[in-house]
Amino acid sequence: MTDSRDSSRRDFLARRDFLAAAAISLIGLARGSERPALRDEAPADGDLLYVGTYTQGGRSEGIYLLLMDRRSGQLRRVGSVAAGANPSFLAIHPNGRVLYAVNELEKYEGRATGAVSAFTIARETGALTRLNEQPSEGGAPCYVSVDRSGRALLVANYAGGSIALLPIQPNGSLGPAAQVIRHTGKGPNAERQAAPHAHCILPDPSNRFALAADLGADRVFVYRLDVGGKSLQHVDGGDAVMRPGAGPRHIAFHPTLPLVFVANELDSTVVTLRFDAERGALSPLDTLSTVPARWTGTNYPADIHVAPNGRTLYVSNRGHNSIAVFSVAESTGTLALEQVVSTEGDWPRNFSLDPTGRWLLVANQRSDSVVVFGRDPENGRLTPTPQRVALPSPVCLRFA
Repeated sequence: MTDSRDSSRRDFLARRDFLAAAAISLIGLARGSERPALRDEAPADGDLLYVGTYTQGGRSEGIYLLLMDRRSGQLRRVGSVAAGANPSFLAIHPNGRVLYAVNELEKYEGRATGAVSAFTIARETGALTRLNEQPSEGGAPCYVSVDRSGRALLVANYAGGSIALLPIQPNGSLGPAAQVIRHTGKGPNAERQAAPHAHCILPDPSNRFALAADLGADRVFVYRLDVGGKSLQHVDGGDAVMRPGAGPRHIAFHPTLPLVFVANELDSTVVTLRFDAERGALSPLDTLSTVPARWTGTNYPADIHVAPNGRTLYVSNRGHNSIAVFSVAESTGTLALEQVVSTEGDWPRNFSLDPTGRWLLVANQRSDSVVVFGRDPENGRLTPTPQRVALPSPVCLRFA
Protein backbone atom coordinates (compact mmCIF):
# COMPACT_ATOMS: atom_id res chain seq x y z
CA MET A 1 0.00 0.00 0.00
CA THR A 2 1.30 3.47 -0.85
CA ASP A 3 2.37 5.53 2.16
CA SER A 4 -0.05 8.45 2.63
CA ARG A 5 2.75 10.98 3.18
CA ASP A 6 4.43 9.96 -0.09
CA SER A 7 1.14 10.20 -1.95
CA SER A 8 0.41 13.59 -0.42
CA ARG A 9 3.85 14.86 -1.39
CA ARG A 10 3.43 13.65 -4.99
CA ASP A 11 0.04 15.38 -5.22
CA PHE A 12 1.51 18.61 -3.85
CA LEU A 13 4.50 18.50 -6.17
CA ALA A 14 2.28 17.69 -9.16
CA ARG A 15 0.33 20.89 -8.53
CA ARG A 16 3.57 22.88 -8.33
CA ASP A 17 4.97 21.21 -11.48
CA PHE A 18 2.04 22.01 -13.73
CA LEU A 19 1.78 25.54 -12.41
CA ALA A 20 5.45 26.12 -13.15
CA ALA A 21 5.10 24.65 -16.64
CA ALA A 22 2.06 26.80 -17.33
CA ALA A 23 3.89 29.92 -16.21
CA ILE A 24 6.75 29.18 -18.58
CA SER A 25 4.44 28.47 -21.52
CA LEU A 26 2.12 31.45 -20.97
CA ILE A 27 2.57 33.88 -23.86
CA GLY A 28 -0.43 36.08 -23.12
CA LEU A 29 -3.96 35.43 -21.94
CA ALA A 30 -5.62 37.60 -24.54
CA ARG A 31 -3.99 36.12 -27.65
CA GLY A 32 -5.58 33.15 -29.39
CA SER A 33 -8.86 33.41 -27.49
CA GLU A 34 -11.21 34.82 -30.11
CA ARG A 35 -12.08 31.73 -32.11
CA PRO A 36 -15.76 30.64 -31.93
CA ALA A 37 -16.69 28.34 -29.06
CA LEU A 38 -19.39 26.50 -31.00
CA ARG A 39 -19.68 24.65 -34.25
CA ASP A 40 -23.46 24.87 -34.32
CA GLU A 41 -26.34 26.34 -32.35
CA ALA A 42 -27.60 24.66 -29.20
CA PRO A 43 -31.03 23.02 -29.53
CA ALA A 44 -33.79 24.15 -27.20
CA ASP A 45 -34.06 20.77 -25.43
CA GLY A 46 -30.41 20.68 -24.33
CA ASP A 47 -28.46 22.21 -21.48
CA LEU A 48 -25.08 23.84 -22.05
CA LEU A 49 -22.21 22.86 -19.76
CA TYR A 50 -18.87 24.63 -19.45
CA VAL A 51 -15.82 22.61 -18.40
CA GLY A 52 -12.72 24.25 -16.93
CA THR A 53 -9.45 22.37 -17.40
CA TYR A 54 -5.71 22.33 -16.81
CA THR A 55 -3.83 23.14 -20.00
CA GLN A 56 -0.39 21.99 -18.85
CA GLY A 57 1.37 19.83 -21.45
CA GLY A 58 -0.66 21.38 -24.26
CA ARG A 59 -3.37 18.69 -24.35
CA SER A 60 -6.32 20.87 -23.38
CA GLU A 61 -7.72 23.61 -25.60
CA GLY A 62 -9.00 25.65 -22.62
CA ILE A 63 -12.67 25.87 -21.64
CA TYR A 64 -14.88 23.27 -23.31
CA LEU A 65 -18.57 23.59 -24.07
CA LEU A 66 -20.75 20.48 -23.95
CA LEU A 67 -24.40 19.95 -24.77
CA MET A 68 -26.37 17.65 -22.49
CA ASP A 69 -29.62 15.99 -23.53
CA ARG A 70 -31.73 16.41 -20.41
CA ARG A 71 -33.86 13.38 -21.29
CA SER A 72 -31.08 10.81 -21.77
CA GLY A 73 -28.12 12.46 -20.05
CA GLN A 74 -26.07 12.11 -23.24
CA LEU A 75 -23.16 14.53 -23.61
CA ARG A 76 -21.84 15.99 -26.84
CA ARG A 77 -18.84 18.24 -27.24
CA VAL A 78 -19.79 21.31 -29.29
CA GLY A 79 -16.78 23.57 -28.97
CA SER A 80 -13.95 25.09 -26.98
CA VAL A 81 -12.28 28.43 -26.43
CA ALA A 82 -8.69 29.30 -25.55
CA ALA A 83 -8.86 30.99 -22.16
CA GLY A 84 -5.23 31.39 -21.16
CA ALA A 85 -3.26 28.94 -19.04
CA ASN A 86 -5.09 26.62 -16.64
CA PRO A 87 -8.65 28.02 -16.74
CA SER A 88 -9.47 25.51 -14.04
CA PHE A 89 -12.29 26.90 -11.90
CA LEU A 90 -15.34 28.70 -13.29
CA ALA A 91 -18.22 30.87 -12.10
CA ILE A 92 -21.19 32.34 -13.94
CA HIS A 93 -22.65 35.80 -13.27
CA PRO A 94 -26.19 35.77 -11.78
CA ASN A 95 -27.52 37.29 -15.01
CA GLY A 96 -26.20 34.27 -16.94
CA ARG A 97 -24.42 36.45 -19.51
CA VAL A 98 -20.80 36.40 -18.25
CA LEU A 99 -18.44 33.56 -17.34
CA TYR A 100 -15.37 33.98 -15.14
CA ALA A 101 -12.37 31.65 -15.00
CA VAL A 102 -9.31 31.61 -12.79
CA ASN A 103 -5.98 31.19 -14.55
CA GLU A 104 -4.24 28.97 -12.04
CA LEU A 105 -0.69 30.29 -12.30
CA GLU A 106 1.98 31.29 -9.81
CA LYS A 107 3.47 33.87 -12.21
CA TYR A 108 1.52 36.28 -14.43
CA GLU A 109 3.16 39.10 -16.38
CA GLY A 110 6.32 38.66 -14.34
CA ARG A 111 4.57 38.96 -10.97
CA ALA A 112 3.90 36.42 -8.22
CA THR A 113 0.21 36.16 -8.98
CA GLY A 114 -2.33 34.30 -11.07
CA ALA A 115 -5.16 35.87 -13.03
CA VAL A 116 -8.92 35.90 -13.53
CA SER A 117 -10.53 36.14 -16.99
CA ALA A 118 -14.02 37.34 -17.98
CA PHE A 119 -16.02 36.20 -21.04
CA THR A 120 -19.41 37.19 -22.38
CA ILE A 121 -21.84 34.33 -23.09
CA ALA A 122 -23.79 34.46 -26.36
CA ARG A 123 -27.51 34.12 -25.63
CA GLU A 124 -28.33 31.71 -28.46
CA THR A 125 -25.25 29.50 -28.62
CA GLY A 126 -23.33 29.89 -25.38
CA ALA A 127 -20.21 30.98 -27.31
CA LEU A 128 -17.61 32.80 -25.22
CA THR A 129 -15.98 36.11 -26.16
CA ARG A 130 -13.19 37.52 -24.02
CA LEU A 131 -13.92 40.72 -22.11
CA ASN A 132 -10.72 41.18 -20.10
CA GLU A 133 -8.52 39.73 -17.40
CA GLN A 134 -7.01 40.98 -14.15
CA PRO A 135 -4.33 39.73 -11.76
CA SER A 136 -5.79 37.73 -8.87
CA GLU A 137 -3.15 39.30 -6.59
CA GLY A 138 -2.02 35.93 -5.28
CA GLY A 139 -0.43 32.77 -6.62
CA ALA A 140 -2.42 29.80 -7.95
CA PRO A 141 -6.00 31.12 -7.78
CA CYS A 142 -8.13 27.99 -7.47
CA TYR A 143 -11.68 29.19 -6.72
CA VAL A 144 -13.89 32.04 -7.90
CA SER A 145 -17.46 33.05 -7.04
CA VAL A 146 -19.76 36.00 -7.75
CA ASP A 147 -21.74 37.80 -5.08
CA ARG A 148 -25.50 37.56 -5.40
CA SER A 149 -25.90 41.10 -6.70
CA GLY A 150 -23.39 40.45 -9.48
CA ARG A 151 -21.15 43.38 -8.52
CA ALA A 152 -18.19 41.62 -6.90
CA LEU A 153 -15.96 38.69 -7.82
CA LEU A 154 -14.38 36.75 -4.95
CA VAL A 155 -11.16 34.78 -5.51
CA ALA A 156 -9.20 32.30 -3.36
CA ASN A 157 -5.45 32.19 -4.06
CA TYR A 158 -4.04 28.82 -3.00
CA ALA A 159 -0.29 29.48 -3.16
CA GLY A 160 -0.71 33.07 -2.05
CA GLY A 161 -2.81 32.10 0.96
CA SER A 162 -5.05 35.07 0.25
CA ILE A 163 -8.50 36.12 -0.89
CA ALA A 164 -9.34 39.04 -3.15
CA LEU A 165 -12.39 41.08 -4.14
CA LEU A 166 -12.52 42.37 -7.73
CA PRO A 167 -15.27 44.82 -8.72
CA ILE A 168 -17.49 43.75 -11.65
CA GLN A 169 -18.23 46.54 -14.12
CA PRO A 170 -21.73 47.04 -15.63
CA ASN A 171 -20.71 45.15 -18.79
CA GLY A 172 -19.38 42.21 -16.76
CA SER A 173 -15.70 43.02 -17.15
CA LEU A 174 -13.40 43.00 -14.13
CA GLY A 175 -11.75 45.93 -12.42
CA PRO A 176 -8.46 45.62 -10.55
CA ALA A 177 -8.65 44.01 -7.11
CA ALA A 178 -10.19 46.45 -4.62
CA GLN A 179 -9.03 44.44 -1.62
CA VAL A 180 -6.62 41.58 -0.91
CA ILE A 181 -6.45 39.82 2.47
CA ARG A 182 -3.65 37.39 3.28
CA HIS A 183 -4.59 34.69 5.75
CA THR A 184 -2.42 33.67 8.66
CA GLY A 185 -1.99 30.31 10.36
CA LYS A 186 -0.65 26.83 9.69
CA GLY A 187 -1.41 23.21 10.55
CA PRO A 188 0.41 20.07 11.68
CA ASN A 189 0.80 18.57 8.19
CA ALA A 190 4.30 19.79 7.26
CA GLU A 191 3.83 18.88 3.57
CA ARG A 192 0.60 20.78 3.04
CA GLN A 193 0.08 23.17 5.95
CA ALA A 194 3.34 25.07 6.48
CA ALA A 195 1.50 28.22 5.37
CA PRO A 196 -2.06 29.35 4.66
CA HIS A 197 -3.67 28.02 1.47
CA ALA A 198 -7.02 29.65 0.69
CA HIS A 199 -9.10 27.13 -1.24
CA CYS A 200 -12.66 28.46 -1.43
CA ILE A 201 -14.65 31.64 -0.90
CA LEU A 202 -18.44 31.98 -1.18
CA PRO A 203 -21.03 34.64 -0.29
CA ASP A 204 -23.66 33.49 2.18
CA PRO A 205 -27.36 33.35 1.13
CA SER A 206 -28.02 36.81 2.60
CA ASN A 207 -25.06 38.29 0.66
CA ARG A 208 -23.94 40.04 3.86
CA PHE A 209 -21.06 37.67 4.59
CA ALA A 210 -18.44 35.66 2.74
CA LEU A 211 -16.92 32.41 4.04
CA ALA A 212 -13.40 31.34 3.06
CA ALA A 213 -12.01 27.84 3.67
CA ASP A 214 -8.24 27.74 4.18
CA LEU A 215 -6.59 24.32 3.90
CA GLY A 216 -3.28 25.41 5.41
CA ALA A 217 -4.71 27.31 8.39
CA ASP A 218 -7.34 24.68 9.33
CA ARG A 219 -9.93 27.42 9.51
CA VAL A 220 -13.06 28.71 7.81
CA PHE A 221 -12.80 32.49 7.94
CA VAL A 222 -15.89 34.70 8.11
CA TYR A 223 -15.93 38.14 6.50
CA ARG A 224 -18.56 40.83 6.38
CA LEU A 225 -19.18 41.56 2.69
CA ASP A 226 -19.74 45.17 1.66
CA VAL A 227 -20.38 45.09 -2.07
CA GLY A 228 -21.05 48.82 -2.34
CA GLY A 229 -17.88 49.63 -0.46
CA LYS A 230 -15.96 46.92 -2.31
CA SER A 231 -14.59 45.48 0.90
CA LEU A 232 -14.35 42.43 3.15
CA GLN A 233 -14.04 42.85 6.92
CA HIS A 234 -13.04 39.93 9.12
CA VAL A 235 -15.64 39.08 11.77
CA ASP A 236 -13.90 38.70 15.13
CA GLY A 237 -14.94 35.47 16.80
CA GLY A 238 -16.83 34.28 13.74
CA ASP A 239 -14.38 31.73 12.32
CA ALA A 240 -14.70 27.97 12.57
CA VAL A 241 -11.46 26.42 13.87
CA MET A 242 -11.25 22.94 12.41
CA ARG A 243 -9.62 19.84 13.85
CA PRO A 244 -5.80 20.12 13.44
CA GLY A 245 -4.76 18.57 10.12
CA ALA A 246 -8.31 18.55 8.69
CA GLY A 247 -7.48 20.80 5.71
CA PRO A 248 -10.82 22.48 4.87
CA ARG A 249 -11.19 22.75 1.10
CA HIS A 250 -14.73 23.50 -0.16
CA ILE A 251 -17.94 24.60 1.56
CA ALA A 252 -21.67 24.43 0.80
CA PHE A 253 -24.65 26.18 2.38
CA HIS A 254 -27.87 24.33 3.19
CA PRO A 255 -30.72 25.95 1.19
CA THR A 256 -33.08 26.42 4.18
CA LEU A 257 -31.35 25.48 7.45
CA PRO A 258 -28.66 27.67 9.11
CA LEU A 259 -25.97 25.13 8.27
CA VAL A 260 -22.67 25.05 6.38
CA PHE A 261 -21.01 21.81 5.28
CA VAL A 262 -17.21 21.63 4.83
CA ALA A 263 -15.26 19.02 2.84
CA ASN A 264 -11.91 18.46 4.58
CA GLU A 265 -9.21 17.39 2.12
CA LEU A 266 -6.56 16.05 4.51
CA ASP A 267 -8.56 13.86 6.91
CA SER A 268 -11.39 12.69 4.59
CA THR A 269 -14.22 14.15 6.62
CA VAL A 270 -17.26 16.35 6.16
CA VAL A 271 -18.04 18.78 8.98
CA THR A 272 -21.40 20.34 9.77
CA LEU A 273 -21.25 23.91 11.09
CA ARG A 274 -24.06 26.05 12.42
CA PHE A 275 -24.06 29.54 10.93
CA ASP A 276 -25.45 32.46 12.90
CA ALA A 277 -26.39 34.78 10.05
CA GLU A 278 -27.04 37.70 12.40
CA ARG A 279 -23.58 37.76 13.97
CA GLY A 280 -21.71 36.01 11.16
CA ALA A 281 -20.45 33.23 13.44
CA LEU A 282 -19.76 29.55 12.83
CA SER A 283 -19.89 26.76 15.40
CA PRO A 284 -19.13 23.03 14.86
CA LEU A 285 -21.87 20.42 15.20
CA ASP A 286 -20.74 17.08 13.74
CA THR A 287 -18.02 15.29 11.77
CA LEU A 288 -18.36 12.21 9.53
CA SER A 289 -15.99 10.24 7.29
CA THR A 290 -16.45 10.52 3.52
CA VAL A 291 -15.13 7.00 2.85
CA PRO A 292 -16.33 3.56 4.01
CA ALA A 293 -15.33 2.64 7.56
CA ARG A 294 -12.96 -0.21 6.67
CA TRP A 295 -11.16 1.52 3.80
CA THR A 296 -7.54 2.49 4.64
CA GLY A 297 -6.10 3.97 1.42
CA THR A 298 -5.02 7.54 0.70
CA ASN A 299 -7.85 9.91 -0.10
CA TYR A 300 -8.40 13.65 -0.59
CA PRO A 301 -11.99 14.95 -0.72
CA ALA A 302 -12.50 17.77 -3.21
CA ASP A 303 -15.94 19.19 -4.03
CA ILE A 304 -19.17 19.37 -2.02
CA HIS A 305 -22.77 20.22 -2.98
CA VAL A 306 -26.22 20.13 -1.40
CA ALA A 307 -29.23 19.18 -3.51
CA PRO A 308 -31.66 22.10 -4.03
CA ASN A 309 -34.30 20.40 -1.84
CA GLY A 310 -31.77 20.16 1.00
CA ARG A 311 -32.25 16.43 1.54
CA THR A 312 -28.97 15.12 0.09
CA LEU A 313 -25.32 16.11 0.36
CA TYR A 314 -22.59 14.92 -2.03
CA VAL A 315 -18.78 14.90 -1.62
CA SER A 316 -16.18 13.78 -4.19
CA ASN A 317 -13.30 11.54 -3.02
CA ARG A 318 -9.97 11.61 -4.89
CA GLY A 319 -8.05 8.41 -4.22
CA HIS A 320 -11.08 6.36 -3.29
CA ASN A 321 -12.43 7.78 -6.58
CA SER A 322 -16.03 8.00 -5.50
CA ILE A 323 -18.96 10.21 -4.66
CA ALA A 324 -20.16 9.96 -1.05
CA VAL A 325 -23.92 10.41 -0.75
CA PHE A 326 -25.28 11.63 2.59
CA SER A 327 -28.91 12.00 3.60
CA VAL A 328 -29.70 15.27 5.39
CA ALA A 329 -32.35 15.17 8.13
CA GLU A 330 -35.14 17.58 7.24
CA SER A 331 -35.46 19.35 10.59
CA THR A 332 -31.96 19.07 12.07
CA GLY A 333 -29.63 18.70 9.08
CA THR A 334 -28.00 15.64 10.64
CA LEU A 335 -25.98 13.68 8.06
CA ALA A 336 -25.95 9.93 7.45
CA LEU A 337 -23.76 8.20 4.86
CA GLU A 338 -26.16 6.33 2.57
CA GLN A 339 -24.08 5.43 -0.50
CA VAL A 340 -20.53 5.57 -1.87
CA VAL A 341 -20.44 5.27 -5.67
CA SER A 342 -17.40 4.80 -7.89
CA THR A 343 -16.90 7.72 -10.30
CA GLU A 344 -15.71 5.23 -12.96
CA GLY A 345 -12.61 7.34 -13.43
CA ASP A 346 -9.52 8.63 -11.66
CA TRP A 347 -9.25 11.69 -9.41
CA PRO A 348 -12.77 13.20 -9.34
CA ARG A 349 -12.42 16.95 -8.84
CA ASN A 350 -15.59 18.97 -9.10
CA PHE A 351 -19.05 17.71 -9.96
CA SER A 352 -22.43 19.26 -10.67
CA LEU A 353 -26.14 18.53 -10.56
CA ASP A 354 -27.89 19.34 -13.82
CA PRO A 355 -30.75 21.91 -13.81
CA THR A 356 -33.43 19.19 -13.76
CA GLY A 357 -31.93 17.35 -10.77
CA ARG A 358 -32.08 14.05 -12.68
CA TRP A 359 -28.34 13.80 -13.35
CA LEU A 360 -25.05 14.27 -11.52
CA LEU A 361 -21.91 14.84 -13.60
CA VAL A 362 -18.35 14.21 -12.40
CA ALA A 363 -15.05 15.60 -13.76
CA ASN A 364 -12.41 12.84 -13.48
CA GLN A 365 -9.20 14.83 -13.89
CA ARG A 366 -6.58 12.09 -14.28
CA SER A 367 -8.62 9.78 -16.51
CA ASP A 368 -9.73 12.65 -18.78
CA SER A 369 -13.46 12.04 -18.57
CA VAL A 370 -16.77 13.64 -17.62
CA VAL A 371 -19.12 10.89 -16.41
CA VAL A 372 -22.91 11.09 -15.98
CA PHE A 373 -24.86 9.41 -13.16
CA GLY A 374 -28.60 9.09 -12.90
CA ARG A 375 -30.03 10.67 -9.75
CA ASP A 376 -33.20 9.75 -7.88
CA PRO A 377 -34.86 13.13 -7.14
CA GLU A 378 -36.53 11.73 -4.02
CA ASN A 379 -33.71 10.00 -2.11
CA GLY A 380 -30.73 11.44 -3.99
CA ARG A 381 -29.13 8.06 -4.68
CA LEU A 382 -26.95 7.70 -7.77
CA THR A 383 -26.96 5.10 -10.55
CA PRO A 384 -24.19 4.65 -13.16
CA THR A 385 -25.04 5.32 -16.80
CA PRO A 386 -23.10 4.68 -20.02
CA GLN A 387 -23.04 8.41 -20.74
CA ARG A 388 -19.60 10.05 -20.70
CA VAL A 389 -17.31 12.20 -22.81
CA ALA A 390 -13.52 12.29 -23.09
CA LEU A 391 -11.89 15.65 -22.26
CA PRO A 392 -8.31 16.40 -21.18
CA SER A 393 -7.81 17.25 -17.49
CA PRO A 394 -11.37 18.34 -16.62
CA VAL A 395 -11.63 20.21 -13.32
CA CYS A 396 -14.80 22.28 -12.96
CA LEU A 397 -18.33 21.88 -14.36
CA ARG A 398 -20.76 24.78 -14.69
CA PHE A 399 -24.19 24.66 -16.35
CA ALA A 400 -25.19 27.79 -18.23
